[in-house]
Amino acid sequence: MSDKQIFAAVEVADSEVRLIVGEFFNTRFNIIKVEKVPCSGMTFNEVTDPDAIITALHKACADVKKMLGAEIRKVILAMPSYRLKRYSLQSSVNVEGIDQVVTIQDVRNAVHKAERAQIPGQYALLQAVCQKYTVNGVTTRKIPLGEHTDKLTVDIDLLCADRKVSFDLVGAVEKAGLSVLDIFPDVFAIGKETALLQASMDKQVIILKVGRTATTLGYLHQGRVASAAVLPAGLGTLASGAVEKYGLKSEMAVELLKYSVRLGEDQASENPIHIWSDGQQTHTVNEREFVESIHENLEKWLDAIDKTCVPILQAGETTVIITDEGGETQGLSDLVARRLGCECRCYIPETLGGRNAGLTACLGLFYAYQDKLPITGYIEDSLDMDAFVKAVSYRENTPALRKQETANKEDTLTNKLKGLFLEGKK
Repeated sequence: MSDKQIFAAVEVADSEVRLIVGEFFNTRFNIIKVEKVPCSGMTFNEVTDPDAIITALHKACADVKKMLGAEIRKVILAMPSYRLKRYSLQSSVNVEGIDQVVTIQDVRNAVHKAERAQIPGQYALLQAVCQKYTVNGVTTRKIPLGEHTDKLTVDIDLLCADRKVSFDLVGAVEKAGLSVLDIFPDVFAIGKETALLQASMDKQVIILKVGRTATTLGYLHQGRVASAAVLPAGLGTLASGAVEKYGLKSEMAVELLKYSVRLGEDQASENPIHIWSDGQQTHTVNEREFVESIHENLEKWLDAIDKTCVPILQAGETTVIITDEGGETQGLSDLVARRLGCECRCYIPETLGGRNAGLTACLGLFYAYQDKLPITGYIEDSLDMDAFVKAVSYRENTPALRKQETANKEDTLTNKLKGLFLEGKK
């Protein structure tokens, strides 16, 4: 692999299309551009409006091209974990080398063999994840390159999702003029960004991906995505009580829920959180009124979460992580912790330029893809790199930038001291 690779990751959420362009440079990841375009063409279990998704992707890609001077050609795609199913199997292959030393090609052969396994027709294979490798009776999580053996066995998880949703979403992305480099379930990508897959080796982890219209529960155990379930209720569902009572727009109610109220408080304040006018009179809603208006829906949501998580909680020590838009909601983790009786916290990425819980899955796509590169050997970038290099070179050589660079050099402390010294000499 080259020292520098630029990729683009896309998540089509239930309220917006998220696009991130980032680069890996000397093992370090940097965000170059983030685009979020409102879009209502997707629900948790269906592509409802492919044209809306295509339009949103076109806008996001156009904004990126305007800034970077290069088109996005290929993307890594997040797939909703609706009807996510894991099939675990062992794939054994004969080591092909003359000296019977394990090479990366042997691992690829094992993966390709696993990918040919029969899965039910209602599912689409998204990803084959290598979990463990066995040579000469010894099992390891690292690729055993260079080991002498005549047989390699790889434990592989086939991650599958609903066939129709998967094909419809990929079809919309391709109609937008983008090729798909790879696909990962959103809960798997979240596990990569948050390092929860590794953390689940010690104790169970439940991911609550709280979106606008749905909540995805991902169960991580022993370093794997064990299962996932989707509840048709999200922040928009919770905020609908305020929409009905006060006539707020749904988008505004969700924003107030995320950033203007504190859930889980013994007593909400009387401080106004929103003031608006309908043209005839001015209306005001305070924090207490808003919390009371969403209380019933919030309790129903907590009941559904509790009911779904009971079997997992009974199996052992568990940590709950809230991501996506729900991760921006103050006090939501406290309510969940009280209801489930276990540790719960919100996750907000720390990567500069991506510090928003809604970007967690999209950011995780980069790490999921990079971890797979040693096996696949792919060296493709997402951008038109020739155009990108030309655009960057042109900007670096513009007269304005050269003049600014000269001015910056002349304005250094050393040059100022030299000037003072020369003046004193005169």
